[in-house]
Amino acid sequence: MLKLRGHHLICLHFFSGEGYDDSFVENLKNVLKRAEDEEIEVCHGADDVCRRCPHLKDYKCQYDEHADKEVREMDETALSLLKVNPDIRVRWQEVKKKIPEIFSEWFENYCMECDWKQVCEKNHFYYELKRR
Repeated sequence: MLKLRGHHLICLHFFSGEGYDDSFVENLKNVLKRAEDEEIEVCHGADDVCRRCPHLKDYKCQYDEHADKEVREMDETALSLLKVNPDIRVRWQEVKKKIPEIFSEWFENYCMECDWKQVCEKNHFYYELKRR
C-alpha cells in the first residue's frame, strides 16, 4: 500500500516534473500514478516519496541540521488542516477536494519560504489556487 506523510498529501498536488535527480522524479511520477488508483496510508515520518530522496539518512531528513524537525512539524500542520490522522487510509481525490479550502493557510505558513516554490508555481492547480 502507498504510504504518504502529511505534507506530501498537500505538496504532491503541485508536482510539475522536477526534483533532486532522475530517480527521485521517476519515483514521484510512480507515487502519483499509484495515488490515483490505490488507497493511501497516512504515515509518520519517511514515506514512499522519501525513500528516493538523497537527503534521507537513517529514516530522517538530513537536508540541513533542522530539516527533520521542521518537516515533522509541517506534517502535523498538514494533517491538522486536512483533518486526517496517521495510520488511516485516504483516497487521493478526497484529499484533493480539501486543498482549495486549506491552501491560503498552507501557502502563508510554508510556501512563501519553501525551496520548491518556483517549481510549484509552474503547476496549473497551484497557480489557480494562488490567484484566488
